[in-house]
Amino acid sequence: MTDTITHFLSTLDIQPKKISLYQTAFTHKSFGNEKNVENNERLEFLGDAVLELLVTEFLYKKFPHLTEGVMTALRSAAVRKESLANLAKSIQLGRIIKLSKGERHGYKKDYILANTVEALLGALYLDRGLRKTKQFLSTFLFPKIVSAENKKDYIGPKSKFQEWAQAEKQITPTYKLVSSSGPDHAKTFSMAVFLGDQKIAEGSGNSKQSAEQTAAKNALAYFKIE
Repeated sequence: MTDTITHFLSTLDIQPKKISLYQTAFTHKSFGNEKNVENNERLEFLGDAVLELLVTEFLYKKFPHLTEGVMTALRSAAVRKESLANLAKSIQLGRIIKLSKGERHGYKKDYILANTVEALLGALYLDRGLRKTKQFLSTFLFPKIVSAENKKDYIGPKSKFQEWAQAEKQITPTYKLVSSSGPDHAKTFSMAVFLGDQKIAEGSGNSKQSAEQTAAKNALAYFKIE
């Protein structure tokens, strides 16, 4: 497994000094519990903080013309689970995660992929420092932030609908689970968005969060909000 991890890291231009950090970073808690070894939750905790710091610094230096509010929206879009899961898929991170037999399909779950990205960042920070961690993000995340800013594509449907509802209806949307179906490794969730007691729209996704975004997108379409 060590050779596999070393090879994987080499594809990311990472030369590890302490391979055990990355072994832990790629160990999901299900595998840790099954094998009685350390899991990646502590590294995930650290990586989350490192990610927010480096994304904040990048936004501050890259976009001197942006307001605090816009930078906050860009940062939120960059570090949310969906964005990190897409990063994980782009580097094929799922194939390296150690999962228990019961969670063997977990590599398909966005939240597991996103959490493992944060654990990887925590390991990279401890092993190679802030500069190398920033280099990794400069390759795999920062260009997506620039693209989002250029396209003004950083306010998600949920935030956009909330802003509209609060301004036009003086109410904050709420979301409720309608149903969930499918096996544990491939569940589909259906969420409904409400304004008060009125159901506006529904949406589906492979997580409650993505289903809420879809529901909000459908609500925007219902009210013909551009």
